Amino acid sequence: MKALKLSLISLAIAAVPAFAQVTVTVDAAHPGPVINKNVYGQFAEHLGSGIYGGLWVGPNSKIPNTKGWRNDVVGALKDLHVPLVRWPGGCFADEYHWRDGIGPRDKRPVKVNTNWGGVEESNAVGTHEFFDLVEMLGADAYVNGNLGTGSSREMSEWIEYMTSDSKSTLAELRRKNGHPKPFKVAYFAVGNEAWGCGGNMRPEYYTDMYKQYDSFLKAPREVRPKIIASGGNDSDTRWTEVLSRELKNRTDGISFHYYTIPTGQWKVKGAATGFDEAQWMSTLQNTLKMENHIQDNVAVLDKNDPQKKIGFYVDEWGTWYDVEKGTNAGFLYQQNTLRDAVVAALNFNIFHAHADRVRMTNIAQMVNVLQSMIITDKDKMLLTPTYYAYKMYVPFQDAASLPVSVANDTSYKLGASSIPGISASAARAKDGKLYVALVNTNPHEATDVVLSVAGESAQSVQGQVLTAVAMDAHNTMEQKQAIKPAPFSAQAANGKLTVKVPAKAVVVFSVAG
Repeated sequence: MKALKLSLISLAIAAVPAFAQVTVTVDAAHPGPVINKNVYGQFAEHLGSGIYGGLWVGPNSKIPNTKGWRNDVVGALKDLHVPLVRWPGGCFADEYHWRDGIGPRDKRPVKVNTNWGGVEESNAVGTHEFFDLVEMLGADAYVNGNLGTGSSREMSEWIEYMTSDSKSTLAELRRKNGHPKPFKVAYFAVGNEAWGCGGNMRPEYYTDMYKQYDSFLKAPREVRPKIIASGGNDSDTRWTEVLSRELKNRTDGISFHYYTIPTGQWKVKGAATGFDEAQWMSTLQNTLKMENHIQDNVAVLDKNDPQKKIGFYVDEWGTWYDVEKGTNAGFLYQQNTLRDAVVAALNFNIFHAHADRVRMTNIAQMVNVLQSMIITDKDKMLLTPTYYAYKMYVPFQDAASLPVSVANDTSYKLGASSIPGISASAARAKDGKLYVALVNTNPHEATDVVLSVAGESAQSVQGQVLTAVAMDAHNTMEQKQAIKPAPFSAQAANGKLTVKVPAKAVVVFSVAG
């Protein structure tokens, strides 16, 4: 009888299938659309210390600067290969009058920034100063025009001021103000968030206004910027529906905004640090909604624009938490943790998967505001975990996306909530190397991933990993390197290349045969 029981136990064990490892397969033989470098675009709005103090200190500041822009911050941003900067807003754009920001700085009018904190706006940073910044960064300029309180004349004259090489009065005024040659304006948006702070419009009304304004945004074809229409947000596809149907051949792209909020509620969003695992989970759940938002809008675009002439520009995205205690609520200052780096990487992987339509994104924002790259305090500066995520993903700029499949994926579960354990993306970079990015959403358990490259031999990987012990690990002015990337490598054994992805980690590596 005892022997029979042992035999039955043995049979039962044999009947249980072996644990299936997570396998990530990259199809290197069939490259997909190029991942536009502008997917890694940035956003600098006149908001809190996002510009004044954080980026701009003025040419007379004791903080080392070039033409008023902080050398330390600009140097750090250059290391990210920032491809594009959006300016001057945001909500600020629809109250910004460009003539206030030209000419001698001591003679420029002082206004009130009614959107963000009710503080004085000196207009010290205007058109010329902005182009100094993008030229220092080697980036393209994305200028957001004022539809809300401006006029078609004001907008068209700004385009002429920036782009004309003629002897017109406006072109001569630009030369008088110190820039003989035209500025290079890569993109120009007609308004911002027309559904909200940009005018509380219906998409149909905005569409008619766009057509009117666009009719007067004249510039020689070779220097005319690509014109962007202000689109919808969150799960609303009505804006994409109306704009893509009515603006065929009149817009290069439709913008879209989506912010990740832990609670999903604007009134009480959740803390940037000191959060529990429930808010780790809810934050990642909410950021993964980006996939559905893009899919839904792309389906509308594919119906109305099957030739794929119109891009889908996610020109505001990122995490939005309750502001840090003791700071101006209108300045949107928040800390930045490992959780933010994971959020960034998950979104990068989503954007890569839709590279044919998602041709630009702009995280909000570059310095000191929301999910920033850099935090400053007077003359001090630190790099955030999100900064490091951007730096790790630099090889994906203008790389050819590669099809990726994840088999036997794990699930990260907490209570009734569940999300995929591993997110993956791959591309063939301009340097010819194959790069893979992996994200482990589980804050407790590492995951072994078997990497397979169809059509090629994968013998080793070399790259970096970003992780930490605490979910809310972050850098401070006292500990500027509490969290930063570490070297990462793996070698094939017995014909199989297994990569151990640590808990709550972002890993990016190149693959060698």
